[in-house]
Amino acid sequence: MSQSLNDQSVGRALFRVSAPMSIGIFGVLLVGLADAFFLARYGDFALTAVGFIYPVIMTLTSLSIGLSAGTSSVVAQALGRGEDEGKQRMTLHAMMLGLGLSTTVAVLFYAAAPWLFGLMGASGKVLDAVMAYILWWSLSFPCLVVAQSLNSVFRAAGRSEVTAITMVGQAIINIALTPLLIFGWGFVPELGVAGAGMATFLARVIGFVGVIAYATWHRDICLDLNPFKGFGTSARKIGRVAAPASLSNAINPGGMAAVTAAVAVVGDTAVAGFGAATRVQSLLFLPMLALSAGIGPVVGQAWGADKTERAQKSVRLTFIACVVYGVALGIVLLFFAKPIAALVADNDAAAEYGAHYLRFVGLSFFGYGVLITGNAAMNARDRAMWSMGLSAARITLIYIPFAWVGVLVFGYTGIIAAAVLANVLGAWGAVVACRAVGLLGSDAPGIGGPAKAARAAASGD
Repeated sequence: MSQSLNDQSVGRALFRVSAPMSIGIFGVLLVGLADAFFLARYGDFALTAVGFIYPVIMTLTSLSIGLSAGTSSVVAQALGRGEDEGKQRMTLHAMMLGLGLSTTVAVLFYAAAPWLFGLMGASGKVLDAVMAYILWWSLSFPCLVVAQSLNSVFRAAGRSEVTAITMVGQAIINIALTPLLIFGWGFVPELGVAGAGMATFLARVIGFVGVIAYATWHRDICLDLNPFKGFGTSARKIGRVAAPASLSNAINPGGMAAVTAAVAVVGDTAVAGFGAATRVQSLLFLPMLALSAGIGPVVGQAWGADKTERAQKSVRLTFIACVVYGVALGIVLLFFAKPIAALVADNDAAAEYGAHYLRFVGLSFFGYGVLITGNAAMNARDRAMWSMGLSAARITLIYIPFAWVGVLVFGYTGIIAAAVLANVLGAWGAVVACRAVGLLGSDAPGIGGPAKAARAAASGD
């Protein structure tokens, strides 16, 4: 059953979608931290392997995020216009599209993985560990993408609690299986890094079966006798947002892979510490990630109902929340970065690298929050090319080049300076872009000029 978010206040609507998603995202992020925690206790090489793996698989996971953004945008705007017909078919088409794309990507990724990770600097025992994990991750990828496509429909309809329950349940299974399969127990053999990958595979399969069964029972999907009817039209509507949104979401972790290669210049210990810090960072981003998941349906339904001012108010409120939370978080990290980093690092040296990153980059976390929520709002507004351009500029023009120049001149400190610069300029770019597409009114903080000009700019494709 769909729920109109336009009947609620902006704050309540954002909370209704974002609060359950914060719980779901927390569960997903805990999986990454659990992997780092248990693999750090398994061996130094294992945590170093995860440092190489994490940014790459996050890049590929962006396929599911982008497809979800496309599906959510199309469904939310349709619901805002009061169009319920065809939702089942659109949902089925999104899942079919996701299955085809994810299977192709998984096969190509596994085939190219030895070359790719070797290029990043992984070798010997570390590369063997990477490949052991990647096998199981690749097998699980189609389950992740198809389930996420379905979950995006629940979120667009204001039923984010269904998505959250799915994510939390899957995370609990994954975390429970991870130490068992890594270290072995009883009749279960010790599988090491491969065990962490297998735990992810089993959890995703179980989660996939569960969400499909739920959607079928509640008739959110209907496997009729002609599933390809109108598939081309659905694919074009979804793809208009999904293609640039996928690239937009892939650009950041893809850039992190390039930055990890720069960190490898410093040494394996730096890679381990940097990887530990980025995992902690992902968990600390939780409220802002939840807001980025929540603002899409709110803006989409408002824009579909031609309630422009409501959409603008949603964006302004979200930006303010990101700044307040980000500044408070940065202050906390100034004092507690070292003990936090030590929780997921395998030794004191790696923990020091991780703490150095969190202590100073933490002061700019607010900028990344503004960036991702702004991108989500533009995707929901059907302006995904703007969000893709913003993300591409931040990574390719600022983060990667400054990270490489920085590491060669200043060492690890240069990496940190590049991250701070990328976050701050990313926030500024998000404000400018959202204003240009009509998602911020004349009272938007930091940007002047008449609202009429913003609406005029937003009227063109």
